[in-house]
Amino acid sequence: MANLFWLDDDAWAAIEPHLPKNQPGARRVDDRRIISGIIHVLKSGCRWRDCPPDYGPPTTVYNRFNRWSRRDHWRRILKALAAGQWITTAVAMDGSYVKAHRCAHGGKGGEGSGDRPLPRRADDENPRPERYTRPPGGPQGHRRHCLRHHDG
Repeated sequence: MANLFWLDDDAWAAIEPHLPKNQPGARRVDDRRIISGIIHVLKSGCRWRDCPPDYGPPTTVYNRFNRWSRRDHWRRILKALAAGQWITTAVAMDGSYVKAHRCAHGGKGGEGSGDRPLPRRADDENPRPERYTRPPGGPQGHRRHCLRHHDG
């Protein structure tokens, strides 16, 4: 596959000293390959089970990520890399990638609409009292009211 991610020698040299040692369980094989697989899944957004076989069994890739997350190994590795100035702790987000919900376009607009503050209402105030009024008598009264208006 052409789109595989592999840690280069410099990146691996920075990461390797911070990997956990003397862990319980079976002997780990080829940490570089498994960590490259973890980074590939996180970068591409694919499912763990769709991780390419070049990185090893997908269950191994997922289990390593999950186990190290529970034990805070990733946090310690990232702190060490930030302290050594291999990575930065600042994050920038491109606003053009952030998606809005499909109903987010319904706000009032027009010229100068952003210049005035939004009106506030009390937490217990009904935002649209005219829409939620029911005739007296509870649910049965409402049903009778609807039937009365829809009879032909």
